[in-house]
Amino acid sequence: MALHRISQNKLPLLFFGAGLPQLAKLAGEAKSYAERLFDYPEIDKLNHKSATQAIVIPARDEGVLYEKDAIKLILEETNGYPFFLQVWGSHVWEVAPSSPITVEHAKTATNRALKALDSGFFRVRYDRLTPQQQDYARAMAEVGHLPAKSTQIAEELGFTVKRAAPIRDGLIKKGMAYSPGRGLINFSVPKFDEFLKRIICK
Repeated sequence: MALHRISQNKLPLLFFGAGLPQLAKLAGEAKSYAERLFDYPEIDKLNHKSATQAIVIPARDEGVLYEKDAIKLILEETNGYPFFLQVWGSHVWEVAPSSPITVEHAKTATNRALKALDSGFFRVRYDRLTPQQQDYARAMAEVGHLPAKSTQIAEELGFTVKRAAPIRDGLIKKGMAYSPGRGLINFSVPKFDEFLKRIICK
């Protein structure tokens, strides 16, 4: 309401925020017309060039180079997700005794990075879910491709769509999932489905 009044009075205020893909919808639900007050540029994973620069330039500034295959492996594992680039960059820095950083260093760093994510980043998020939400998340991972149709997840659980809907909404409200399109569901955290397959769905 305050920002709406500021806009009406043409006062010089800029407000920047960040959120998950459902932010615009939630803003509109919180207050009518609130979604009209803001622009919603999409900030996604880094492209190939930017992701490469993110891992190569800081190391190069310290006199350390990467072999091409090492860069390729890290980019494949992180998929350009900024936080994962930081995680892999940190682990490969600890693993490599000297320059250049090789693909073998990157493979060792990958094992360490996944173990760290599994015991911390991913596990904390999984443990925040209720048992029903955990079941829904596991069903999402077991479907085999994401985003998936909500009807597919309900079928995987043996639920009707109506019965599964509140569980789905709970995952979205906790920021663990989002709907990229009508009737679709996906994890908001990259590689979370892989974590579930590694650790939970055995």
